[in-house]
Amino acid sequence: MTKIEFCSQLLSLEVSLRKFAYRLNLKKDDADDLIQETFLKVLTKSDKYIDVENFKSWTFTIMKNIFVDSYRRNLSRNTHRDPSNESFFINQTESVSFEDPDSTYSALEINQNIEQLKDKLRAPFKMYIDGYKYSEIAEELNLKIGTVKNRIFLSRKQLMTQLNG
Repeated sequence: MTKIEFCSQLLSLEVSLRKFAYRLNLKKDDADDLIQETFLKVLTKSDKYIDVENFKSWTFTIMKNIFVDSYRRNLSRNTHRDPSNESFFINQTESVSFEDPDSTYSALEINQNIEQLKDKLRAPFKMYIDGYKYSEIAEELNLKIGTVKNRIFLSRKQLMTQLNG
């Protein structure tokens, strides 16, 4: 495929890419930025494209990956680490007043409920909230990943039941 054919195919996808971007982003400016980044990346990676029939899916995959990377980057920018002994990662979207008595009580209540979990549930859950990945927890506790995921799920379920009841 020549450069002209490549660019022509890319331009023919603009309407479809725009629709896809609008489905991913609600704001017009963000969607336009995503389209621009996708075009730039597709053009810079054109040498990696192998001449097959999947140009459209290749381009849409690039757009999706750019969106996911951007989402994760924005999520990590809004994540704050609590420096206390009971380390938590907090996704903060609004300003939160830590002087609110209800917030303090809730944090203490949550910590008490975590401590009441059975040890086989508590250990993986605490490691998870400390930022360990499933694979790291499985390796550390000598468990299978599926078991770790199940125990963390059961921990969350039990905590929600305790806190709501």
